[in-house]
Amino acid sequence: MKLGYIGLGKMGSNMVERLLEKGHDVIAFDRNVDAAQEVKKKGGRAADTLGSLIATLAPSRLIWIMVPYQAVDSVLQEIAPLLAAGDVVIDGGNSPYKESVRRAQELAARG
Repeated sequence: MKLGYIGLGKMGSNMVERLLEKGHDVIAFDRNVDAAQEVKKKGGRAADTLGSLIATLAPSRLIWIMVPYQAVDSVLQEIAPLLAAGDVVIDGGNSPYKESVRRAQELAARG
């Protein structure tokens, strides 16, 4: 499976490591360039920007977001215009479920 992964903090970096160990093709982004470089050392790929992460993946994309819930909306605002119908976005953080429902509705309304 090929996927984009956003957020390489403690949870995100461990999840990416497990995905790579299982043979998945992971393209990761984190504001911390050093964290992204660690993914490369483990066999994944690192994107320089959120836009380049999205552009590297062909539709239908799988994008996994693992950032603090306070940052999810800003990440979605940046990537939403780049997404296509059929793309899947997973919010893997600890967002309150009502926020996740709202975000899903907003993305669905975009197509």
